[in-house]
Parts: sequence; C-alpha cells; structure tokens
Amino acid sequence: MFGFSVPELILILIIGIIIFGPNRLPDIGRFLGKGLNELRKVSAEKEKFKEPFTITEKKEKE
Repeated sequence: MFGFSVPELILILIIGIIIFGPNRLPDIGRFLGKGLNELRKVSAEKEKFKEPFTITEKKEKE
C-alpha cells in the first residue's frame, strides 16, 4: 500500500492521533477516502475521453 511498511503506518497513525486527537481522526479518514474516490472517478472519466482521440491507421485505403 503506497510503499509503506507496517511500522511506518503505525508511526503515521500515532502522529495523527497526537496532532488531531482520537475524536477527529475518523472524520479525517472519511474525508481522505471520499477525496480518493473522487480522484478515481475523474481518472476513469479521463480514460473514457482519451480513447476517441487516439490516432488509428486508416485501413480503408488498403
């Protein structure tokens, strides 16, 4: 997952609890999850529009 090992994830979680507190951490996680979901949707939409603009060989002339 993003190249992080388990000890690094635990350290990030501990720092997050110290900075934001245990009550706000679920809200922050939910916000980040929704943001990543939107990013995936936009990326998928971009791929749909990318296909019609690719250059194809004209086989009708052959």
